[in-house]
Amino acid sequence: MRMYDEDGTAAEAPGRGLWVEAPARRRRMPDPVRASAVRAVLVVAVTLTQATIAFFLAVTGSWLAFPMVLIGIAATVVATWAVLDVWITRQMWNQRHGVLSEPGTAAREPWRGRTAGQEGRLAAAPLAGGIPVHRRTAR
Repeated sequence: MRMYDEDGTAAEAPGRGLWVEAPARRRRMPDPVRASAVRAVLVVAVTLTQATIAFFLAVTGSWLAFPMVLIGIAATVVATWAVLDVWITRQMWNQRHGVLSEPGTAAREPWRGRTAGQEGRLAAAPLAGGIPVHRRTAR
């Protein structure tokens, strides 16, 4: 960051600069999850604003109170779906792209990446009672 003297010449600023990049505490959400979260926040904000307006219209006895309450019920349903959409999108992202964590992982390698030998090993893996855990049928 540069500071300038009264005559317009550059002078060095003491101390640290104005903008210091801080490391993120958490990883950034994937784009589809972030998009649905932003959408949900906007829908919930509009619903809460609409509910507040409906409340004040009901208190004042306005004729608009009844239609606004009906719209508020519909908006609540939409807001509930928007919040559920964030959760569903996050679950779908985790299932498709895997959840990598340390020291263990819940992610599986995709089916496309498995070889025929690995498929046979999965089909032959017995359960405690001797029943195969997974049997793929030829189609």
